[in-house]
Amino acid sequence: MLAFKYVAFHYLKYFFIILGALVMFLVGFDYMGNTDGLSKSANLLLIYLVYKSFFAIDMLLPIALVFAMISTKIFLIRSNALVSFFSLGYSRVDILRPFVVVSTSIIVIFISLHSWSSFARADEFSNNIKKNSQYLSPTRDLFFTYKGQYVYFSKMLPLQEKAEGIRVFSIKNNSLKEVVVASSAVYRDEYWLIKEADVITKPDELSFTSNGIKISKSNDLKILEGFRPKILDQVYEGKVNFTIKNAIDAIILLNGQNINTSSIKGALYKIFIYPFFVPFLIIIIFFFVPISVRFLNVSLFSFGAILSTLLVWGILFMLIELSNTKTIPSELGVIAPIFLLFILAALQWRKYRTAT
Repeated sequence: MLAFKYVAFHYLKYFFIILGALVMFLVGFDYMGNTDGLSKSANLLLIYLVYKSFFAIDMLLPIALVFAMISTKIFLIRSNALVSFFSLGYSRVDILRPFVVVSTSIIVIFISLHSWSSFARADEFSNNIKKNSQYLSPTRDLFFTYKGQYVYFSKMLPLQEKAEGIRVFSIKNNSLKEVVVASSAVYRDEYWLIKEADVITKPDELSFTSNGIKISKSNDLKILEGFRPKILDQVYEGKVNFTIKNAIDAIILLNGQNINTSSIKGALYKIFIYPFFVPFLIIIIFFFVPISVRFLNVSLFSFGAILSTLLVWGILFMLIELSNTKTIPSELGVIAPIFLLFILAALQWRKYRTAT
């Protein structure tokens, strides 16, 4: 317990220092590069910096956990604390355990933050502020199919749960049967509600003897059951920064519509699986470090460990981006490399679990 508390305290200390430094560097660098294009409003500027900070935390927290382990391990070696713990009967696994427990706990908290829209979509919101001076910009010219109908929104406002310029095309036997035209619709009680619409109905067969196209008025139409504005905005604009709830709802809703949900599954894999490369990489690196400074070139080890961490993180990030663009399957881009790291970490843990 003494070793656990001591190592965990220093690990957390280095983690917060490194994460803070990395976030300030990324946000500061971004601010200096985009100062001219940002709004002069102090409120918008502050909100922009907050969202950029959230995005920086989302991107850099996993790698900060690994860097903090490297820093803590070097501190333990240089202060001879590691040798002292071993002389008291602690094993390598005993010293490794606080790193794994603390990093895994932080990863669980990190995953739970993705249920919060402001954190999960921080990069999107900050880019909207930079481009449009508002954090949630309207989506324009949205055209999609749902339950056999083709739907067009000329403008959608997710924050107000409202759409403008509505067209709903109904198809029967590969032929246009009906068109609903409305100026606006609002999302209420799991439906998109159209208060007043023109319904254009085409007869099954157009001929000189048929009645021709019929135009009628209709009130209180309900369409797109369960298709929430945020799901529409993200799925059909190809966005991949889903909250946990939105991603799960989108998969449930779209599975029955024969719509490819691979990008949404990839977003869930990124939330739930990708961060766990951290404890696996910590285990792999930990056992390569000698117990004493006499057997270690600290500068060389630090350089090699940081370079290896950046290389692994970069490869994982590249594979995730390839998965987002559907270049490779999400299972290959996210699950496979994390599973490989898990196998390597398990072999290392098994090898040294009784060693000192």
